[in-house]
Amino acid sequence: MIEAKSLTMVYGNGHKATDDISFNIKAGEIAGFAGPNGAGKTTVIKMLTGILKPTSGTAVINGFDINKEPIKAKRSFAYVADNPDILIQLTGLEYLNFIADMYDVSVERRKEKIGSLSERFGMSDALNTQMREYSHGMRQKLMVISALIHDPPAWILDEPMTGLDPAAAFELKQMMREHAKAGNAVLFSTHVLEVAEQLCDRILIINNGKIISEGTLEYLRLVNPGMTLEEIFVKLTGRPEKES
Repeated sequence: MIEAKSLTMVYGNGHKATDDISFNIKAGEIAGFAGPNGAGKTTVIKMLTGILKPTSGTAVINGFDINKEPIKAKRSFAYVADNPDILIQLTGLEYLNFIADMYDVSVERRKEKIGSLSERFGMSDALNTQMREYSHGMRQKLMVISALIHDPPAWILDEPMTGLDPAAAFELKQMMREHAKAGNAVLFSTHVLEVAEQLCDRILIINNGKIISEGTLEYLRLVNPGMTLEEIFVKLTGRPEKES
């Protein structure tokens, strides 16, 4: 459902942000994309979603090539960015209706989705307030609601837990499990390894623009006996350099 095919990004200054990234997230699967800051997680996600055009390679979402059929591909996934500060001059409800209009969601269906999702995230009473008045966490909740309003089969989420309060983070985890159980696919990036342990059917570890290990938690522990996921992660990616 979410397939990366040799995604490589080389910026104008010659920096290779990602190098031949390939993976396939199948129906019914939750995959966590873990790596240190600057490892290339967000670059890969932006190439998957068509925000960045790769130097080489492509992505296929639900059978649609993001480069050849971008509109069809984008209609089939939910994307939550790592920055929720978008169109903050609108009220929450205006923003949700704007997104629903783009995806041709019927008035009846959008009312149902906005009502159920805003209730799950505790946002019902804030929808008529301008987003500029929202906290970071409230904006993040609204971005999640807007991404899910058209019932897409694939979810691509970039650090989706950032800024969420514990109750909202718990609710989003539950929704991710429900979505995968219904035969859909979820890919999310995180640097919080506890979240990856709780949720993931498979974990992909990226460092310096390359996937250096992937597999189930059981597999990663099998090939790194006696080690926790945190210890495996540090072993594979290295310790951060101390500032002088």
